[in-house]
Amino acid sequence: MSLIASDLSVQHPLENGFKLPPLALYVHIPWCIRKCPYCDFNSHAATPELPEQDYVAALLADLDLDLVHVHGRQLESIFFGGGTPSLFSAQALQILLLGIEQRIRFSPTIEITLEANPGTFEQEKFAAYRKLGINRLSIGIQSFQDSKLQALGRVHSAAEASRAVEMARQAGFDNFNLDLMHGLPDQSAEEALSDLQIAIDLAPTHLSWYQLTMEPNTVFWSKPPLLPEDDVLWDIQEAGQALLAQHGFHQYEVSAYAREKAIAQHNLNYWSFGDFIGIGAGAHGKVSDPQGRIQRTWKTRQPSDYLNSEKPFLAGNSTLAAADLPFEFLMNALRLTDGVALTLFSERTGLPVTVLQSGLNEARQRGLLSTDPKLLVASAQGQLFLNDLLQIFLTPER
Repeated sequence: MSLIASDLSVQHPLENGFKLPPLALYVHIPWCIRKCPYCDFNSHAATPELPEQDYVAALLADLDLDLVHVHGRQLESIFFGGGTPSLFSAQALQILLLGIEQRIRFSPTIEITLEANPGTFEQEKFAAYRKLGINRLSIGIQSFQDSKLQALGRVHSAAEASRAVEMARQAGFDNFNLDLMHGLPDQSAEEALSDLQIAIDLAPTHLSWYQLTMEPNTVFWSKPPLLPEDDVLWDIQEAGQALLAQHGFHQYEVSAYAREKAIAQHNLNYWSFGDFIGIGAGAHGKVSDPQGRIQRTWKTRQPSDYLNSEKPFLAGNSTLAAADLPFEFLMNALRLTDGVALTLFSERTGLPVTVLQSGLNEARQRGLLSTDPKLLVASAQGQLFLNDLLQIFLTPER
């Protein structure tokens, strides 16, 4: 049974302190050199000639239709995800960034992140990215062992992974993330921790370190590889977190670790239920209006459809019902290991905190939530059993 108050319509959102949240932009570039067997993202194998010019024009036309969601706000962050956005030339990204800034004002401290894979690194190209104002890279390493990279279907080698980091630094990037997986096929705890130590030694400002999972509609889902046993996975997680803490990486989200002042602002906006416009094939967005209505949006997935001027960019949208907002908010906020101020719940949802009270009481009694009355933060046990914690706040019809 849900422990959320049933009457969620007694007050207007603005009466409960609703405020328009910070605004970010997600740009999806769907092409990769090759589709990885574990990947469930909307990505497609690239053709010899990418339709850069047409796709950039489509992205800007897509953004034009989403300008109704800006409501006078500035962009706090931009994230180029994929796919492999670094397949695009600096010239194409320059046209795109100029077009975005002409449409939405940039924050003076805007964070602009580009996802890149080691196999796409070119020194001249990445120096040009930096000159465009792209000030953060997220490099998809996954492993520093050639055998593991081959098992994951990656197109780069361990040597290329290390070299890519040095090239990023030489190109002027002093803020970059390394994506690293553990729990890989036939991986021992020693191998996983060796990967992590190599990554730490390369001195990134941020690490995304997460366990490989089998996702539907992937090659690994239909033909699963042999993965480590649960006790090995637990050893890896426990020892890895200790190693990261020892080297000054603070865990601020389930799989995100950052050095001081290097938390990914774009990701933090997601987890704190901020707004983000999503443009590009298959991109998702979450946008609010000044009256407190919140929508989820999603764009057409196939690049050929997205580039077809006779077809709409928008595949669908839905307004979040008041009954769904507590779970939607907590599903994000409780991933943050430091949690959020309780008052943020009303600011971002327009609901009174009282709708959570029964659930908060139950979660605290079960030791899954901190007893601090001013914070929404999972306890150490709650972080381990996050799904159990969230189940408390599910509405009955879910």
